Amino acid sequence: MIKNDPELLKRGIEEVLPEEDFDKKIQNSESKQKPLIIKAGFDPTAPDIHLGHTVLIRKMRHFQQMGHTVVFLIGDFTAMIGDPTGKSETRKKLSREEVLINAETYKKQVFKILDPAKTVIEFNSRWCSGMDFADVLELTSHYNVARMLERDDFSKRYKSGKSISIIEFMYPLVQGYDSVALKADVELGGTDQKFNLLVGRDLQREYGLEPQTIMTLPLLVGLDGVQKMSKSLGNYIGIDEKPADIFGKVMSISDELMFTYFNLVTDIPFAEIEEIKRSLKEGTVHPRDVKVRLAKDICSQFYDEDIANEAEQQFNTVFVKKDVPDDIAEFKLPENETTNGKIWIVKLLVLSSLAKSNGEARRLIQGGGVSIDGDKISDPDFELTVPCSSILKVGKRRFIKVVC
Repeated sequence: MIKNDPELLKRGIEEVLPEEDFDKKIQNSESKQKPLIIKAGFDPTAPDIHLGHTVLIRKMRHFQQMGHTVVFLIGDFTAMIGDPTGKSETRKKLSREEVLINAETYKKQVFKILDPAKTVIEFNSRWCSGMDFADVLELTSHYNVARMLERDDFSKRYKSGKSISIIEFMYPLVQGYDSVALKADVELGGTDQKFNLLVGRDLQREYGLEPQTIMTLPLLVGLDGVQKMSKSLGNYIGIDEKPADIFGKVMSISDELMFTYFNLVTDIPFAEIEEIKRSLKEGTVHPRDVKVRLAKDICSQFYDEDIANEAEQQFNTVFVKKDVPDDIAEFKLPENETTNGKIWIVKLLVLSSLAKSNGEARRLIQGGGVSIDGDKISDPDFELTVPCSSILKVGKRRFIKVVC
């Protein structure tokens, strides 16, 4: 049964082109109960799927859950060409053996997200390998060099005199021809793939098919908070990693970046995410607790809730309680020193005798020497929710366990 949720389908999407065509497609699919063919291609250039890939795969699952036909296209043929997108020079091509090994790993990992009973796995070598030279020349006749040079990375390389091989021009043509072969209604891709996706629309029109609509999704920023997530950069979270490693890596991202992850790699409703933001701003929830929720949600997607809870416990044992003495002193927080369930961090330091005065407490915080449960406090004006059972640390060796 086709039952569309346009709001969920467009969640996290950068662009829908043309949007009016997309709206018509999903309306017709539901009224006629005819599933759309949703295509997304993946070149098996590395053996592991990471969290950045799942932005696209999760969108495929959304379509799948609404009754549409999802095609997970493994570009085993195009991987041997090498996609130059975003590259300043020609990318190394993979051997047939490397491609097949990586493709098998992809097939195993993707079903952590997609429903195997409702997923079509395709390899573009099925139609590309059978093309003879006349077929290739026919394909090239449907596009021109001027249009190719409109692509940003080709344009920059051409103007700077860097090499562009003819085979690189073939990559977007072959990717576009995949849409012709599959008769795709919608193609998904990262924002860096926009040109290639549009080539697919043009080629479908050239071959007498209804042009696909395209949906581009943002590239997930990696753990470094700067570059897009990539295994080659080492800033990635692999979906096949151990639960504790996934949990720990999510906990390492910045407070600013975590809401990008909430939006792109979870299904937590927007209204709930906005409420979390409001609570953080008001100081009624600690950033660490929010990040724990994110880490558990992501970990649960690839394992289950019990394993995610175990990963949290392991993280707390290894990191939060690291270097905390067994005989740590306790500080009983008087109820009359809190206001609306919160307490000023400077006041807490003075009350617990970890600072002699408000001025000293401020200096300690500004110097980066104060943390609660492993999270540094950098704002001297910060008011935190009553930290019952939390470990308050000043410097390297002074600890207090706050009890209520």
